[in-house]
Amino acid sequence: MPQDSSNAPPASAPLSPAVGAPGTAPISAPITAIVPARNEEAVLAACVASLARQPEIAEIIVVNDESTDGTAALLRRLQETIPRLRVVESTGVPPGWVGKNHAVWLGAQQARLPWLLFTDADAEHLPGAGARALRLAQEHDAALVSFSPAQVTHTWWEKALIPFVYCRLARRYSYAAVNDAASPAAAANGQFLLLRRAAYDAVGGHAGVAGAILEDVALAARLKAADFRLWFGPGPDAVRVRMYRSFPAMWEGWRKNLFQLMGSSAADLRRELLTAVPWIPSVLLLGGLAWPVSALAGLLLLLLRHATYAAALARNQFPVSRIFYYVPGVSLYAAVLLASWFSHARGRVSWKGREYPVGTPAAEGQGR
Repeated sequence: MPQDSSNAPPASAPLSPAVGAPGTAPISAPITAIVPARNEEAVLAACVASLARQPEIAEIIVVNDESTDGTAALLRRLQETIPRLRVVESTGVPPGWVGKNHAVWLGAQQARLPWLLFTDADAEHLPGAGARALRLAQEHDAALVSFSPAQVTHTWWEKALIPFVYCRLARRYSYAAVNDAASPAAAANGQFLLLRRAAYDAVGGHAGVAGAILEDVALAARLKAADFRLWFGPGPDAVRVRMYRSFPAMWEGWRKNLFQLMGSSAADLRRELLTAVPWIPSVLLLGGLAWPVSALAGLLLLLLRHATYAAALARNQFPVSRIFYYVPGVSLYAAVLLASWFSHARGRVSWKGREYPVGTPAAEGQGR
């Protein structure tokens, strides 16, 4: 059962001493949770309530990032029942910053505890998530612990695209490589990002990645370059997220960052499209409609692609039944990847009513 939030100290209570170096005994509530919120009225209450049920979280800071919906009123109501909840107001995004990065940076400046948990407003934290993350940090001498959450999908377009994207990401960002101190690979998922405060400050925090669209990956890379250990792994039993509740929001979200996630060069784009899209089966099927042998070969190859995708779904802890969404999934994936490339090529991406500059070889007129 979830822990009662009344067992944790309110924000005004004296705070426990800081967690020291790895190997020291953990304290009962060493975490500050920081949540950026821009027009998150529909999902924020569930997120805050799930954080309040974590005994290891002594304070929750929500940064209201110029919301125009009912987010501010909702936060006032939540503060009446969750004493450890504090609200920070953002009054604008400075030049050179991405809005989310600035919001969480404001929250981090107000945090008073030795561990910072950055999470999204649509994330629901399951019982034991905080304790597990702290335990992993201690066991692996890690300054950063990040879970890849369970992805909740309801509509056909979520079931088609979200698992497909995450299966492709798993090919590019290996947990084993990220967690290997000898490997330069670095990655994290901003939906659950637990950081030791001392390490966060040492690499400049979010100010060091102020303009990064993929701030979680950029922050992980800075930490690893500074010889801090990372632990990144699956966390379906720790946190779950429904990322998008409308098709336009999903399209805008992946258009913003998918190209960068997959390498951010024209060569990477070509390679990804060639490996992700079943070109040969499609050509054989379309071109062999009047030729049963060609059509049969295309069908068999497409079935093989389905079987490969089913194995990837199982490996990444998605329901294998999502195999039935393979064709729309790969179609949506190719379309939004190309749309993401186009946005980056013209040098601007948009998200939640704001536009941000991005640099690519096409936009900058130079190679990378």
